[in-house]
Amino acid sequence: MKNYLKLSLYAFLLGAALILASCQDEDPLEESFDPEQTLTTDAEGLTLIKKVVANDGSGDNIIDGASCFDIAFPYSVVVNDSEIMVETSADLLLVEESLDVLEDEDYDFQLNFPLTVTMADYTEVTLDSYDSLYELADTCVEGGEDDDIECVDIVYPVTVFTYNPNFQLTNTIEVENDFQFRRFFAGLAEQDLMGLNFPVSFQYKDSTQVTVNSNSELTDIIRKSQTECDEDDDNDHNDDDFTEERLDETLVKCPWSIRRLVRNEQDDSGQYENYYLTFLEDGKVTASNSFGFKMEGEWQTRISDYRVVVDLEFEDSAEFNGTWYVYEIVEGIINLFNENKDKITLEKACDYEPIECSDEYISEYLKECPYEILNEDGTFFQELTIDFDSELGMYVKNPNGTVVDEGRWSISGNVVVFEGLSMTLANYIGEWQVIECGEGRFKLKRNTEVILLVMQCED
Repeated sequence: MKNYLKLSLYAFLLGAALILASCQDEDPLEESFDPEQTLTTDAEGLTLIKKVVANDGSGDNIIDGASCFDIAFPYSVVVNDSEIMVETSADLLLVEESLDVLEDEDYDFQLNFPLTVTMADYTEVTLDSYDSLYELADTCVEGGEDDDIECVDIVYPVTVFTYNPNFQLTNTIEVENDFQFRRFFAGLAEQDLMGLNFPVSFQYKDSTQVTVNSNSELTDIIRKSQTECDEDDDNDHNDDDFTEERLDETLVKCPWSIRRLVRNEQDDSGQYENYYLTFLEDGKVTASNSFGFKMEGEWQTRISDYRVVVDLEFEDSAEFNGTWYVYEIVEGIINLFNENKDKITLEKACDYEPIECSDEYISEYLKECPYEILNEDGTFFQELTIDFDSELGMYVKNPNGTVVDEGRWSISGNVVVFEGLSMTLANYIGEWQVIECGEGRFKLKRNTEVILLVMQCED
């Protein structure tokens, strides 16, 4: 028997019970319904169905850079001085081919306005300028809403029933396509209930089908399908099949320099322009800079919220930590963002060779020339220099070359130890960790105190 007959019987019995209860002067029965056969407007299953039948706006991302709407045909674009009419999806390939030819050159790309765009719910919006396009695109780029689920489709036709809050059947509709289904949802009132005439079939990207017989089965199928395929919602015309596996392979190929870093709406790119991330296949990642600073962390990729993400975790640094969504891969560039709209741009740096700040390296360079002592900002700490001799003695000299203090030094495990100082630098006896090293420059840290040693070789 069809489900609507079951629901009608259920509604009749419930109504009879309510009448009987009122006649007996008892408290009215609490309204209820069968969640396997009926959906409220806020039910997860209904929300997921809406996403399945939403308009997919990612097919023309090469044009508008936005996955939550597409531009209605026909329209035209100008690449340099050449106008291209875009009347079908096939014409988007002409635009892609034109941009591929100019990939390594500066080029001018223009849209001709006005344009009409179709939103996820199939409503249409007219745009008359780039400003209006960018404003709308901001809602679905870099963490914004992309309303569709593309990995599974409903097999039509589907019969839908609507009910009022008293569980009375109000309408029976046969839905033939996604557009009709999404517009049906737009007409539902908050208090309305709906049901599907099960069984309902779904088709995956590989053309296989599955049949469901209840709301819980439907919800489970759609929920699981969200990570079953690459929806290709990025905005790069050269990246037509971006997958988690491809990202893994790309990350481990070479070290990556920090081309851009924006945190808390603050551009810190300059501070990290000499930093590099090196991803290893065992899940380890190192952050290092051109001065020999190095810290270790962990990384992994996964699918979250229908997107490929990279999880980074460094114990000693919060700048790179967190879940980063990958929204674009171009040749040699990976763009990341997080839910706070922070951004990282990684640039491939296969020629980068990190300085190994080893005991041998530090010892060799400390003994080569005298070193000036500076504050962390590069200003004079005191106008003093230190000679680190090969016998592990250290001699502190003033600008006149007079020895004003002396002691001993040693190094073990990236830690330099000062001993025996009794005068000018007596307060600096103890262990100093080398946190950065490079040719002629070392940064040392003890607790919260930081000093710089800068080589001062005679000409």
